[in-house]
Amino acid sequence: MWLILTALLANPTAQPVLPVWLAGCWEQESGDSWAEECWNDPRAGIMMGSGRSGSGERLESFEVTQIELADTGDPAVPKMSFYGAPGGQNRTSFTWVPSSEKGVTFVNQSHDYPQRIRYWREGRDLLAEVSLMDGSNAKRWRYHPKMD
Repeated sequence: MWLILTALLANPTAQPVLPVWLAGCWEQESGDSWAEECWNDPRAGIMMGSGRSGSGERLESFEVTQIELADTGDPAVPKMSFYGAPGGQNRTSFTWVPSSEKGVTFVNQSHDYPQRIRYWREGRDLLAEVSLMDGSNAKRWRYHPKMD
């Protein structure tokens, strides 16, 4: 929890904005292994997404996701949340925290793994990383724009 408070105190005027730069379909391929992630354009305070990964024609995992702005009733207390539902399970909420890092970061310290989800862009590529709160046990993806 102290990481969230530190981030908020470091940038108390930060306001969440839906990451429009995330919209589109993205893919990563290495040999037979592949991963895809797609995000709708923001509309009505929400972005809807989905992802899947596998090898060859075999699906190994999938997830339904959302990034949503919420009205807390207090304009001084902004809220944006990421929701992930891997494999059709109940969705888990991660709260946006301001960060000096590029992109957008969401955390849920009480979740087993991941506890931290971060997206950012490098040129045309989309990068995603999941980890524990301290950044350990990190897994990272580098997606390229998907071409039809």
